[in-house]
Amino acid sequence: MSVPQDLFYAKTHEWVSLEDGIATVGISDFAQSQLSDLTFVELPEVGTEFSAGDEAAVVESVKAAADVYAPVSGEVVEVNEALEDAPELINKDAFGSGWLFKIKVSDESEIDDLMDADSYEELCPAD
Repeated sequence: MSVPQDLFYAKTHEWVSLEDGIATVGISDFAQSQLSDLTFVELPEVGTEFSAGDEAAVVESVKAAADVYAPVSGEVVEVNEALEDAPELINKDAFGSGWLFKIKVSDESEIDDLMDADSYEELCPAD
């Protein structure tokens, strides 16, 4: 299981990369491996505002559908449209080309409520 050290993590298995007030959000390597082969992604609309913890997207696999939650509050400014035709990008590169959406963060202090990589690894059951 890959857990990059430079990201923040939610207990609901989303990762966050923050740069200049914009949070890029995806699901963790652990989450995509539990779901296995992703077949569909429902992304939020650009311009939608979320509070931290709101349901923001859905990922579906051959096993199950799972909600993806906004780890921070703000407005969606971009979605990864490539996932509409190729949801398997999440399986191949969860922390790169498999990102889901970007949020203009309204309260950067919410990042403090997320976990660092070490804390997130402790949360995930060992294989």
